[in-house]
Amino acid sequence: MKSPTLNIDLHCHSTVSDGALAPRDVARRAHANGVDVWALTDHDEVGGLAEAASAARDLGMRFATGVEISVTWAGLTVHIVGLRFDPENTGLVEGLRKTRSGRAERAKRIGDRLADMGMPGAYEGALPFAGNPELISRTHFARYLVQAGYCPDVQAVFTRHLGDDRPGHVPMQWATLAEAVGWIRGAGGQAVIAHPGRYKYTPMQFAALFDEFLQLGGVGIEVTTGSHTVEEARQYADVARRYGFLASRGSDFHSPKESRIDLGRLPALPSDLKPVWHDWF
Repeated sequence: MKSPTLNIDLHCHSTVSDGALAPRDVARRAHANGVDVWALTDHDEVGGLAEAASAARDLGMRFATGVEISVTWAGLTVHIVGLRFDPENTGLVEGLRKTRSGRAERAKRIGDRLADMGMPGAYEGALPFAGNPELISRTHFARYLVQAGYCPDVQAVFTRHLGDDRPGHVPMQWATLAEAVGWIRGAGGQAVIAHPGRYKYTPMQFAALFDEFLQLGGVGIEVTTGSHTVEEARQYADVARRYGFLASRGSDFHSPKESRIDLGRLPALPSDLKPVWHDWF
């Protein structure tokens, strides 16, 4: 079944990674907002999918398994969303475990940097915000720094202190693009480049990224997402047309107070693009 009226949201987060709501509560919010097809895509972790799937089933929503894998490409972090895979696949599960393993040490180094910048105790302060300490992230630090009064909101923390080019950021060597796409495909899923408008690459680098992704078996790109401006959505719709990418749609919802857009509130994809879900139903 194909229907232009389906409200589909294939990118969001729970307390299993850096979201503020438990998986079942993300499901309830998605359903309340009119979402028909939903995927939970926690960072480098599939531990919330069973709860999410059960909640979606109880609510009558279609559910797709999801994950957002951290990748290092050309010296920067890129996120690859995996959709509709087997969450018990050994290769995927082990790959995600290895990807997560460096986060704790990195978090301590971020805490040290913030202390040097006049914000002591940030590591200890961030820990209670991490529902899964193995996945402590910059977002958890940002929530602590807001609570402690150092910044007015999470976005300001990233702008001033924790963005990729800010002094509190500690670079991390994540999975390779080949590994991430390989794990997703090996588990029977589809690989999608998340929010491409966030990456600070040159046009030549973007072309190389898209070419490599396609050669590895990646199939899609997020066009409509909470991270994109209207102009960026147009730009990446054009990229989808040029490269033959399937188009995806996802709010990247983290929290009712922090997210740029709520679950299920995104504009529709351009009608001429083939959506990543075109053959799901």
